Amino acid sequence: MPSFDILVAGEINADLILSGNVAPEFGQVEKLVSSAALTIGSSSAIFACGAARLGLKVAFMGVCGDDLFGRFMLDEMQKRNVDISNVIVRTDGQTGLSVILNQGADRAILTYPGLIAALRASDITDTFLRDARHLHVASYFLQTSLRPDLASLFRRARLAGLTTSLDTNYDPTEQWLGFDELLAATNVLLVNEKEAASLSGEANADLAADRLGSRVEALAIKLGASGALGVRKGERVRAASIPIEVVDTVGAGDSFDAGFLYGYLHDWSLEKSLRLGCACGTLSTRAVGGTTAQPTIDEALAVVK
Repeated sequence: MPSFDILVAGEINADLILSGNVAPEFGQVEKLVSSAALTIGSSSAIFACGAARLGLKVAFMGVCGDDLFGRFMLDEMQKRNVDISNVIVRTDGQTGLSVILNQGADRAILTYPGLIAALRASDITDTFLRDARHLHVASYFLQTSLRPDLASLFRRARLAGLTTSLDTNYDPTEQWLGFDELLAATNVLLVNEKEAASLSGEANADLAADRLGSRVEALAIKLGASGALGVRKGERVRAASIPIEVVDTVGAGDSFDAGFLYGYLHDWSLEKSLRLGCACGTLSTRAVGGTTAQPTIDEALAVVK
């Protein structure tokens, strides 16, 4: 039997989150923020921690520097029961960092990529793949060294008996190219409403669901405060969001992914998986940082309606 439920092939970067109702201004203008926190960053790492928090066995494969931010990320992931034994630590580069100015439901982000893009498909051996049930990839457009061979990696994973999932995140170039081959090897596609519209060329989530839902086994479109829309084998389901006082939305979509894939890997219905995803995403917004308030499976199920 595989040792891990999920293998995450992803990027590693820390988040420095500054919270306050201020806007930065040049001209050597100094403004005060309400709080500052160094937290786990990167969609892949936040997802991995959320999945482990739910009780899944998670292994992480990525690249970071032998520096302060790299050690911080590895220590924090390990504390959250994510296996980091295969992470590549390099002395010839720096770990990425995102500086986030957070204003409740909105935020501005400045990112130094560092080694975010360094992971390659060839770094992930077939032996490592066979030690997991499922392969998850996020931040497709930031992982530029992984991207050219990701479709072949997904095919290798499926030949080894794994299922696959992809959260594209946003394309900074807004070109949205290279998905025909990749989606053919993807079991689960996880996107937000804007990403779904851009990928499909459709104007809204419902039309995007029609087009994208026919190309993968399962599709989940995250709609923020409006919940989520899912399609699986012709079935279409909507799940409502959970009212809550939002502190910080960083990583909410990644926590949704963790909840949805927990249901998928446990053969839950599409509706129940969507509801768990919504619960995990919503509950993660209760505190600053993407991982601070991620729920356990019991905490999430307590609010699933």
